Amino acid sequence: MIPSLIIGFVLLVILFSSFVTVSQGTIAVVTIFGKYRRILTPGLNLKIPLIEFIHSRISIQNRSVELEFQAVTMDQANVYFKAMLLYSVNNQNEETIKNVAFKFVNDQNLMQALIRTIEGTIRSFVATKKQSEVLSLRKDIVDHVKDQIDTVLESWGYHLQDLQLNDITFDEVILTSMSRVVASNNLKAAAENEGQALLITKTKAAEADGNAIKIAANAEREAAQLRGQGIALFREEVAKGMTHAAKEMQSADLDTSVILFTMWTEAIKHFAENGKGNVIFLDGSSEGMKRTMDQMMSLNLIDKAAKNL
Repeated sequence: MIPSLIIGFVLLVILFSSFVTVSQGTIAVVTIFGKYRRILTPGLNLKIPLIEFIHSRISIQNRSVELEFQAVTMDQANVYFKAMLLYSVNNQNEETIKNVAFKFVNDQNLMQALIRTIEGTIRSFVATKKQSEVLSLRKDIVDHVKDQIDTVLESWGYHLQDLQLNDITFDEVILTSMSRVVASNNLKAAAENEGQALLITKTKAAEADGNAIKIAANAEREAAQLRGQGIALFREEVAKGMTHAAKEMQSADLDTSVILFTMWTEAIKHFAENGKGNVIFLDGSSEGMKRTMDQMMSLNLIDKAAKNL
């Protein structure tokens, strides 16, 4: 009875061991006596008990790893990188799964080879660039790594999905000098902007002054023209008044020199009223008046003689 129970139990264990469940996103690699046999896809699978064994389970999902390493530029500046690497199994083909399962002893060796390969690729690229160029070459570095490493990863059964350079830093001395360069460039730009603003301000002020001068000159010119026209009109009216007065004097058989005498006395009166304290020297004697009258009459006679000619 007991042997039968033992045999039944062993058969039951063997029966259940023939069923294998593979999780979603995973491929199981089956071997027979250590040699590759086949792969098992996700779901419930059957295997030969006691002969077929699960060698490994390969995840076909994306994996990520963070990297931190240092590189040296062409001008001997230390550059520190922090990167995020995203990779996955290339596909679910049998040959690809065999490469993934048997190229490396374990995942630790795979990660070591992958990280060192990427670090070496980035270091070789950075070594050809200057420190001032590195920050602007982030995309170029990623593209260079993908171009160089895709073939190698494909032979391992993997594919590089993405490489992100999250942080690129330099030594403290270099960062300080870069900050000074940026600050000096900002000061230079600010000084140039202030100079241009001052130039524009002075130019506009000069234009305004020039326009004001032009306006004042035009106004002065117009005022001078108006003053000249006023003086001309005044002289014209004076001439008309004197002509009319002279005709009246002649019709009354009076000497026209009385008009000149009246103008002389009116001029002296005007000087006295509007002098405002200014000193005006006039010969107020009768001889002086006679001399002035003679001169004015002689000018009048000369003018008449010129008209007669």
